[in-house]
Amino acid sequence: MKLPTKATIETTKGTIAVELYLDSAPKTVRNFADKVNSGFYDNLTFHRVEDWVIQGGDPEGNGTGGGEIATELSDRPFQEGSLGVARGPNINISNDAQFFITKTEALWLNNQYTNFGRVTAGMDVVESIEVGDKIISITFG
Repeated sequence: MKLPTKATIETTKGTIAVELYLDSAPKTVRNFADKVNSGFYDNLTFHRVEDWVIQGGDPEGNGTGGGEIATELSDRPFQEGSLGVARGPNINISNDAQFFITKTEALWLNNQYTNFGRVTAGMDVVESIEVGDKIISITFG
């Protein structure tokens, strides 16, 4: 399977277009692609919304769900619109399901979390997301 470099996240608030960083986070992009292709994210919610971030993709809907994947650190800074992978206290192990999108620059995340993409269109949609809003589907292209 050729790994994607672009994805469209369709939400109940509108569409978010993203570029995926295949060069710096190939395992994360492959995992994300596998989950997208299986329909894993369809109808899951954004369970966390703060001034600087939205987070979704948890099958439990409360921040506790998902498995594990190795963290892929890179020099890419977390800017407004960065896609990151949630994780617990162990920097080497990330969540294999939950992802977040930064609403502002978040440089304290640099070299602490996997940065696997960025928003190319739809930051207004990111800003409008509230807790409980849904990911309708994610597609590639």
